[in-house]
Amino acid sequence: MNTTRTHRTKAVVAAVALLASAGASVTARAQQPAAPKEYLIQNATVMTVTKGVIENGSVLIRDGKIAQVGKNLKGSANATVIDAAGKFVTPGVIDCHSHIAVDGSVNEGSLSVTSMVRVADVIDPTDSGIFIGLSGGVTASNILHGSANAIGGQNAVIKMKPNRPVDEVIYKNAPPGIKFALGENPKRSNFGGGGAPARYPRTRMGVEDVIREAFTKARDYKAVWDRYNADVKVGKKTAVLPRRDLQLEPLVEVLEGKRLVHSHCYRADEILMLIRVARDFKFRIATFQHVLEGYKVAKEIAAAGAGASTFQDYGGYKVEAFDATPYNTAIMWKAGINVSLNSDDGERQRRLNTDAARAVRYGGVPEDEALKMITINPAKQLGIDRWTGSLEAGKDADVVIWSAHPLSAYAVAEKVFVDGQLEFDRQTAVRDADARRAESARLVEQEKADKKAKPAATNPDAPAPAPKPKHGLHHDDGCEGGEQ
Repeated sequence: MNTTRTHRTKAVVAAVALLASAGASVTARAQQPAAPKEYLIQNATVMTVTKGVIENGSVLIRDGKIAQVGKNLKGSANATVIDAAGKFVTPGVIDCHSHIAVDGSVNEGSLSVTSMVRVADVIDPTDSGIFIGLSGGVTASNILHGSANAIGGQNAVIKMKPNRPVDEVIYKNAPPGIKFALGENPKRSNFGGGGAPARYPRTRMGVEDVIREAFTKARDYKAVWDRYNADVKVGKKTAVLPRRDLQLEPLVEVLEGKRLVHSHCYRADEILMLIRVARDFKFRIATFQHVLEGYKVAKEIAAAGAGASTFQDYGGYKVEAFDATPYNTAIMWKAGINVSLNSDDGERQRRLNTDAARAVRYGGVPEDEALKMITINPAKQLGIDRWTGSLEAGKDADVVIWSAHPLSAYAVAEKVFVDGQLEFDRQTAVRDADARRAESARLVEQEKADKKAKPAATNPDAPAPAPKPKHGLHHDDGCEGGEQ
């Protein structure tokens, strides 16, 4: 049990719970008037990410899309005009590695290969993590399966739309992906505890074997279906429909280039191992996730055409992470790798902009390139850069208005649009939080008054209170689990 981490996380949860409570409920949202379909943001420093910076620029949002980006833009008579003088406008932040909105469903620790399970089936749009992410300017997240399996479940890319129907939250344009995991997590056969039986693999050699065996089966399975489809095409009457295998079908999609591989990893040796496996089976790795020793094999990662989605300065939390360095980001970027910065954590997600700033501090990454690491770069890694990740006409209106330069430690996201809908307004959130705080205090005082006025009735069937431990110590059997 990591007591320090547990106490720290509890403190963070307590600190952000009030902010999260300001997120509109489904009922409250239904009672609100329909949001304007057109917004004109004026007089801002517009950081397009791909087309440079426009001083005193404007962004016109219409029907969920970016209609225009430039200077002196005009909206229709129905446009809501936002004066953003002194503020900065960027595309929404994109998190390439997250586990929010799937409470209790992140890890399937039973088999070594669980490619048949789907994160999309357990997305919870009411999770407060979505609202908290919005408060940090995040407009899209890659929700990944956990790392208990050498080949894990299928991922889901979501739009950060709290309390909406699941069909509105799932990013329909995102190509499908799947989670792999290398190293300690999958080789710890009893991952998850609870007296689970030992499970193969128990070594890094075994992890490689599991992946190779799975793709050997998938290749054979694909050959059977290819022969069947060829026979049907020529009208062969003796063609027999093969039996479907839901575990192998996603791996066939990987072989066919239709499903992206996102692989949890740390050490240089395991990174090289998966590069060799992918070369042997002729599939591409979309991203190495965490990839804390990527700086040791940056040239090899670049040659393989893989991306790297990493922590900026988070390491040393276990043996695998002892060789981590905050210069990893800059070294991989200089090697020509498409690098993004991710959270893996619902609390860290709301400050990815300051993680990007630290890439400037540690390694001298230019500011514009650092901003790309939380916008267009993860969009490319997820295959959604045609629709988001930069401020360009025709793209989804995923837009953030910042109080200051987004790489400043003092910057906060003031307004966040997702598909042209104002999903987060800091002024409104603070006001709602104050109202909820006042209501909470009123209810507490009311409860105290009620208890004084009317003593609680005794319940003869109520169990006797548990005796206090003689040693006087408090023992907490709960351990906070993490994907790292």
